[in-house]
Amino acid sequence: MNTHLHVTAWVLAFILFAVAIVLHKLGNEKAAKIVQMILRLDYLLILYSGGDLIANYFGGSPMLAEAIVKGLAGIWVIGAMEMTIAKIKKGKPAMSGWIQLGIAVLITLILGFGRLPGGFM
Repeated sequence: MNTHLHVTAWVLAFILFAVAIVLHKLGNEKAAKIVQMILRLDYLLILYSGGDLIANYFGGSPMLAEAIVKGLAGIWVIGAMEMTIAKIKKGKPAMSGWIQLGIAVLITLILGFGRLPGGFM
């Protein structure tokens, strides 16, 4: 159950992230701020469901270290999203945010769907 909640929450986060970026680029700051606040509430849902998923590994699982790294990479995704939005909002180059976001998402997806139980493999 929590896996579905977690995946739904981060898919929603990527959608809200894209909408916030588009609204900032279009100059609609009020709507962008509202979307960004909803995105931040979604981060709480991601952190709760992700923390619950990681807690399942604390029973002596040999995959505990990978689960912790995945959790840290997930937190890095949230930080990179926030950094990217902030730089775009200020009109500064956001390439470093995009690069970090790409790397963090890649690590998170590889560990979440490729290595840890409950993924595709």
